[in-house]
Amino acid sequence: MHCSGMAWNPEVATQLVMASEDDRMPVIQMWDLRFASSPLKILENHTRGVLAIAWSSADPELLLSCGKDGRILCWNPNTAEILYELPTGNQWCFDIQWCPRNPAVLSSAGFNSCINIYSIMGGTNQAQSQRHVDQISNSFGNMDPFGTGQTLPPLELPQSGTLSTTVNPLKKPPKWIQRPVGASFAFGGKLVSLDNGKPNPQQPNSHVVHVSQVVTETDLLKRSNQLQDTISSGQFLEFCQGKINLAENEFEKTVWSFLKANFDSDSRSRFLELLGYNKEELALKVDYTFKLHIFKLVLQCVSKLLSRNLELKSQQHFFFQLIFFLSSDVDRLITQALLTGDFEGAVELCLHDNRMADSIILAIAGGAELLKKTQKKYFIKSQSKLTKVRYIILAVVMKDLHDIMSTCELQNWKEALAAVMTYAQTQEFSALCDLLGGRLEGANDPMLQAQACLCYICAGNLEKLVSCWIKAQEGSNPHSLQDLVEKVVVMQHAVEQTQNLGPLAVGVLLAKKMSEYAKLLASQGCLTTALSYLPNESNHVCIQLLRERLSHALGQQDPASFKTQSIPSKVPHLQTPTQSNNPYSVVQPTTTAPAQLQYYQPVSYIGLFPQNYTPPAPITAPIMAPLGVNLQSQQMPSGSPQTMGQIPHALLCFQPPQSMPAEKITKKPIPDEHFVLKTTFEGLIQKCLIVATDPQTKRKLDDANKRLETLYDKLREQTLSPAIVGGLHNIARTIESRSYAEGLNIHTHIVSSSNFSEISGFMPVLKVVLTQAKKLGV
Repeated sequence: MHCSGMAWNPEVATQLVMASEDDRMPVIQMWDLRFASSPLKILENHTRGVLAIAWSSADPELLLSCGKDGRILCWNPNTAEILYELPTGNQWCFDIQWCPRNPAVLSSAGFNSCINIYSIMGGTNQAQSQRHVDQISNSFGNMDPFGTGQTLPPLELPQSGTLSTTVNPLKKPPKWIQRPVGASFAFGGKLVSLDNGKPNPQQPNSHVVHVSQVVTETDLLKRSNQLQDTISSGQFLEFCQGKINLAENEFEKTVWSFLKANFDSDSRSRFLELLGYNKEELALKVDYTFKLHIFKLVLQCVSKLLSRNLELKSQQHFFFQLIFFLSSDVDRLITQALLTGDFEGAVELCLHDNRMADSIILAIAGGAELLKKTQKKYFIKSQSKLTKVRYIILAVVMKDLHDIMSTCELQNWKEALAAVMTYAQTQEFSALCDLLGGRLEGANDPMLQAQACLCYICAGNLEKLVSCWIKAQEGSNPHSLQDLVEKVVVMQHAVEQTQNLGPLAVGVLLAKKMSEYAKLLASQGCLTTALSYLPNESNHVCIQLLRERLSHALGQQDPASFKTQSIPSKVPHLQTPTQSNNPYSVVQPTTTAPAQLQYYQPVSYIGLFPQNYTPPAPITAPIMAPLGVNLQSQQMPSGSPQTMGQIPHALLCFQPPQSMPAEKITKKPIPDEHFVLKTTFEGLIQKCLIVATDPQTKRKLDDANKRLETLYDKLREQTLSPAIVGGLHNIARTIESRSYAEGLNIHTHIVSSSNFSEISGFMPVLKVVLTQAKKLGV
């Protein structure tokens, strides 16, 4: 071909382009001297011969060409793509050049005797030229310089043959304005970085983006892993004891001691000991006090003898001071005796201290026998001072603990809390602790405000504990947040184990703090762990949004997609792996695949009803029928309301029309190699039912026995994958060897590595059975 121009690649020394001015072959060929048998690329878009070409030295992906067709094109020679076209009108351009100083500017020379200047960054050439003309006109002013007094008209730009159009910018940013490097943090502690280095001519679009995990809170992750291990193993007592041993101050040690006491079967007695009231030690002190009292009487006798015989007033005064010193500890002993329920010891102390009125009142509360013995020594009614002893006497006799908690001196909060431990009924215990904690929290003394945490721990009030603990701490940092979460998780497990309660309610403040903690874990890359700390059932927006975001980051299904008009299935909420009925329990990731949060799919009932079925009207009056009458068998008039349950699964129990007789369903037998699963699981449930004592556990086991039919049906139809079936057999072997902890680990592995829709009907139930078996020790 006849070449009209040639240009070397500014970066690759062996590459060049050549243009053809032949109208029959208006092409630009790109060659590489290392592979000279044929061109690498052929740029074909001009309709007539190419007159000139120019390769940008600032960006090798910009190549200009102009031709007899009156067009100026800018190519990407590596992809043969036209990035944009410059307007030239009908004039031919025989030369084009890049500006050596400004890489965005270029010039074109045409046969109209004009040189045009363009910018590849876009804009309107007419607007740019008019702007320069206006600047020139304004520099002279608008008055006639020859004194005519007339206003001069503005300068006008002479018309040219060049077409004035708007030039579109490049389809891609040129190399000199591209970001050479860049970095940005993404959700989950991910750092995304890029480096636009020297491009590879063989792979012009091979841009590399680096994604790395940034961890800044290594100590926090270490403590978080320890908490996860504690939740998985259930060794909360050891965890609390470790915190007690490592406590930096006495208050922190006391808080963890109270949290540990929550796991005790007789937590109230343990609380009393922590408040300083030990029954065994009190008995020794009372005995010692009686001995001192006898010694006091001896001293009195000696004092009298000395005063009569020697009449030494100084010695008598000395002995009286000694007697007063020995009797100063009686009030404290009476208080401790009452707080530990030792009426007889308290009465004896009052009698020997000549508090006859108090001894009579306490004897009445202590029983008829104690009252009869006390009345013999009653001489005269006396009025005790309004000390903390008097408050405790009123609490014991009048049984008005609410009034005591409302009126007692806050400095005597330990005695008041101990009175609640000893005398409060179960149904009023938490409310009384909350009442005292609220008064302490509202005090002006920071020390008293901090002690309110102990009252809330005794009451099992998570929300108030969070509020009080935040006020007691100075500042907010990841470690203080970790401290709070550890206390909340330990306290919740303690309350659930000792009181057999379901998941505790999550308040606004607790939801906010758990969201902050989950965000902190997510920022360190622990997405699955962060998701497990969010309460399963929560209406708080911060929880729902963060749960949705974490689910997307883990590639799980969006919970918002469950919002449908279909009726939800009566399927209990499925727990995450290694998780009990605890909204804060932590998912332990396995080595094969990360644990996935499970959701249950709503069930749509479209198509279950016959075409002529009319939805029944709601029940507005009670159904009155004699016992033994089958309401479903009674003939109902057409269009009349039909009894229908208020729960979703009742929709499946409607009476079909007479023209659609129900078919008898015959189930296939379970294959022989899998029948051992049914016998093993049912046998374990029966063992648990024999040992279980509380009705709640029995109901759980009965429900689990029924719902495991889903598993047996899948075994009959042989629809389970071999991996799941193999895992179930491994669980059955752990049940035979009573290794329930190992069975739960296998359960976690199956859930985290399987399709949820395949196992959602039976795996959560199987976990309940294994957990109960481990708890009951069958």
